[in-house]
Amino acid sequence: MTSIDSIQTGILDNLPPMARFLSFSLQSEGDLKNCLADLAELSDGHHLVVGLGHSLVLALGQRIAGLKTFPALTAPAIEVPSTPSALWCWLRGDDRGELFHQSRLLESLLSPTFALDDCIDSFTFDSNRDLSGYEDGTENPQGEDAIKAAFQHNAGAGLDGGSFVAVQKWLHDFDLFDSFSPEQQDDAFGRHVSNNEEFEEAPASAHVKRSAQESFNPEAFILRRSMPWADDISGGLNFVAFGHSVDAFEAILKRMCGLDDGIPDALFSFTRPLTGSYFWCPPMRDGKLDLSVLGL
Repeated sequence: MTSIDSIQTGILDNLPPMARFLSFSLQSEGDLKNCLADLAELSDGHHLVVGLGHSLVLALGQRIAGLKTFPALTAPAIEVPSTPSALWCWLRGDDRGELFHQSRLLESLLSPTFALDDCIDSFTFDSNRDLSGYEDGTENPQGEDAIKAAFQHNAGAGLDGGSFVAVQKWLHDFDLFDSFSPEQQDDAFGRHVSNNEEFEEAPASAHVKRSAQESFNPEAFILRRSMPWADDISGGLNFVAFGHSVDAFEAILKRMCGLDDGIPDALFSFTRPLTGSYFWCPPMRDGKLDLSVLGL
């Protein structure tokens, strides 16, 4: 089993009250190695979780087995976009002002090698509920099962303790969702909002049936760390899922789109993804990011 000392612990820890998710594009390769070395020193793996995109790894002349570009998927009335980025940073905390200043420090450290493309302010809502009111991440693996699902094992030095993450920003249509009857809302999720209990009579399109991790072969366990976002009067879910590979997430997403059996997930009736990216989150060594497999 992967040692806890070798992982970015923010992946495994409980969700913080507040967070900022930042995505960067690569602007210049001239000082790239020094910039990443500085980032490795800054990241503690807890308050700052870092993920590297496929294009960034290729720019270093390296490859990480299993890291690839997020797939764009299309199904009837469904579009899942692919919006790859070079670098992803998850700032975790409990003070919005502090997160603001930390993100300024991070952007300054990375400039001019990287340019900030997107910044999403997120938060926890009513004991880890989505803004729809339904609990999120109920089926997350726990304890050693979470470590097994989320982190690489027996992959070799510089890889063990690493993790792959899938990130999507989902936009909810709250006016449409509010127009659903309580029964229609419960049917979309396959759970009762009142007690979070699954019910067998839910339709085949219910999210819990589309995404039941144990129903795949092989089983598709992922560690979800999603958080709501809101901007003016728009909002949704910043979906974040970690795995020892991207295979489990990809299997779930394809079934949600109905690409397996023609039954789309009912969530698509009121929400849609705006972005989609994969990143590799390096392991830790001696309290900083271990970038040794990238020649750093």
